[in-house]
Amino acid sequence: MHGQNIFLVGLMAVGKSTVGRMLAESLGRPFFDTDTEIEARSGAEVAWIFDVEGESGFRDREEHVIDELTQKQGIVLATGGGAVKREANRRHLASRGVVIHLDCPLKRLLARTRKDKKRPLLQGDDREEVLTRLICDRAPLYAEIADYRFISDEQSAKSLVQQIVKTLNADDVI
Repeated sequence: MHGQNIFLVGLMAVGKSTVGRMLAESLGRPFFDTDTEIEARSGAEVAWIFDVEGESGFRDREEHVIDELTQKQGIVLATGGGAVKREANRRHLASRGVVIHLDCPLKRLLARTRKDKKRPLLQGDDREEVLTRLICDRAPLYAEIADYRFISDEQSAKSLVQQIVKTLNADDVI
């Protein structure tokens, strides 16, 4: 089991990229972020892809990147919040590594996204309604594939990474 891939899932703004980068560094593993990979490969920002290709076009790109990256060995991967919407992504994530669901209370998500201008799904008027709907829609999908669930709320990313490493070590996953 040592050297298993570690995949982070969860809603936008829960800290997947920050925690994933720090986790990878602490474990001496390569780190990948699906949104960053999509932007690098397309030469365009996620928001632009959403505008031009729609969510479906973006999800097609995301599915391809997830399939490719989950076939690597010994990586840490932060996925986009909606990656779990596609059954193929859930299957690849669940079967090719350890899945960690980072969760966060709605109140904290609202504070973290208050000034966000980059997330396409939050560009409407009612962020609370959008985030509440996303939580309801996606929570069962995260739970379906998650091996572990951690709450990213008040503690620092460093503290959360230490908690994750301790848990994975105790279970002999890393």
